[in-house]
Amino acid sequence: MRNLKTISPAVYAIASRARLAAVFLCAFLFSIVAPNLHAQKADKSPRRLVYKESPGYPVTLREAHIGGVVRLEIVVSAKGNVDSVAPLGGNPVLVEAASAAVRKWKYAPADSESKTQVEFTFDPKH
Repeated sequence: MRNLKTISPAVYAIASRARLAAVFLCAFLFSIVAPNLHAQKADKSPRRLVYKESPGYPVTLREAHIGGVVRLEIVVSAKGNVDSVAPLGGNPVLVEAASAAVRKWKYAPADSESKTQVEFTFDPKH
């Protein structure tokens, strides 16, 4: 890419003004969008968990000293029931144990359904 100063003073001046205008436009648009993003995050408070059941550690995996981390995404209905559980990672046997427990969880009612992620650590030493 050629240096703009070697083209001509007029082209350099136009390019400088265009770059400056683009910076101001981006700053202006950000000032409009940023407060809305902050407000959305502030309005989205986590749902209060009313009932929680811990997952059982599968005996065969505990005896084999197999552990790991399970991550799940859950959808909670407006009434507070867990509608769906989707695995995001982990040993399939541990995922099943964690999913079975999470399906029994109850949350405080809200205006609409919500999504959240939960994580479980299965440690055979504990």
